[in-house]
Amino acid sequence: MIRRMYDWTLRMADHPHALLVLALVSFAESSVFPIPPDLLMIPMILARPDRAFVIAAVAMAASVVGGLLGYAIGALAFEGIGQPILQSLGKADAMADFNGRFNDAGFWAVLGAGITPFPYKVITIMSGWTGMPLATFVATSVLARGLRFFILAGLLWKFGSPIRDFVERRLALVFTVFFVLLLGGFLAIRML
Repeated sequence: MIRRMYDWTLRMADHPHALLVLALVSFAESSVFPIPPDLLMIPMILARPDRAFVIAAVAMAASVVGGLLGYAIGALAFEGIGQPILQSLGKADAMADFNGRFNDAGFWAVLGAGITPFPYKVITIMSGWTGMPLATFVATSVLARGLRFFILAGLLWKFGSPIRDFVERRLALVFTVFFVLLLGGFLAIRML
């Protein structure tokens, strides 16, 4: 099933309404869909490099809006299902402690999931579930998804097809290393 979705996603890059399809894939990937929008963006940008940044903007905006759906799923499903179960088990206090710790590091969780291969949908749902401030969630989502999609668009716009192999095989690693270095730098500053 995943392979069929992957193949469908790649075929949509040539579709006359590819931007709309990209918006739908980006929206759904932020809360439920397993295929990242990058797979659709790459052939779209290679086919139309003059639209690289429009494509990135569409992916970013739709992804952030989809993230709000994930946030709502976390907020609404937890209130209706998760919280009563935890209260009946006497674990409501432990959950409150976890929520506080998650939200203390929430900026980093959203940023990390937004730019690395970690499933962004997990963090969008967790952010709603823990009650992360919505403004923090949205601002960090815009930053993270903007970095991810605009860097991808910029690389493809500047270097075109020769960089496709690097993007498809190694960009996730580069984003992960970038995030780890960024986090390490902030931790080092905090300890000084």
